[in-house]
Amino acid sequence: MSQKKSGSSLQGMLAAIVIPAAYILCLIIYKVVLGSPANFQGNNPELDPLPGNYLGMVYKGGFVVPILMSLLVIVVTFVVERFITVNKSKGKGSIDAFVHNMRSALSKNDVEGALKECDRQQGSIAAVVKSGLNAYKQMATEKELDKEHKIAAIQKEIEEATTLELPMLSKNLIIISTIASIATLMGLFGTVLGMIRAFGALAQAGAPDASALATGISEALINTGLGIGTSAIAIIFYNFFTNKIDSITYGIDEAGYSIVQSFTARH
Repeated sequence: MSQKKSGSSLQGMLAAIVIPAAYILCLIIYKVVLGSPANFQGNNPELDPLPGNYLGMVYKGGFVVPILMSLLVIVVTFVVERFITVNKSKGKGSIDAFVHNMRSALSKNDVEGALKECDRQQGSIAAVVKSGLNAYKQMATEKELDKEHKIAAIQKEIEEATTLELPMLSKNLIIISTIASIATLMGLFGTVLGMIRAFGALAQAGAPDASALATGISEALINTGLGIGTSAIAIIFYNFFTNKIDSITYGIDEAGYSIVQSFTARH
């Protein structure tokens, strides 16, 4: 249990470090790389970007650009982190194959063989099943309790082990889902501000300038593009990890049911 708490605290520290670090990194990139004088006419970031210079165009998107960039970096960071964590929790082999092998061992009343399958598989599902199998062994030799209480004890052990394992799988997914929701809105916010600036500049110029207006609108829409792209990536991977976690949860439920059914049939 202490290892699980340690892992959870490390993941919490990761979130506390990554979010501000991503913004600082992206702000530096925004100022130094995108805002480099070489990207602008007259080597002046206050002027229009050079024709075809996309770095300068992105810079002109305004102060919302580094925020959107940091959201993208945060999503990518936690996608990698979740991918490693979920794959580690899944174990070394196929979940279906593991459950099948564990069932086969239990059908032969080979609890030790089932425990060896857990040691080979490793991961969250194997940890839960191993807890259930250890309770199985203990209840098989228990003389004081009746059958119903033994089954209840096994089920309780499996539920407690599951409660310890599952939060580790869904940790930090809330960050990905939150960014999936707010990235598009932040992009639209940046676009609206850009449009206000573009039309404000046009109004001050007096004479209509279609080229300047088109440039201002294109710079404003950069925010929308960044926001939608970031949101799409976050949604795709959030659903991907949710599906993976559901698969692991189903495997845990199936294995736990098999343990209880085997004990019921043999004791």
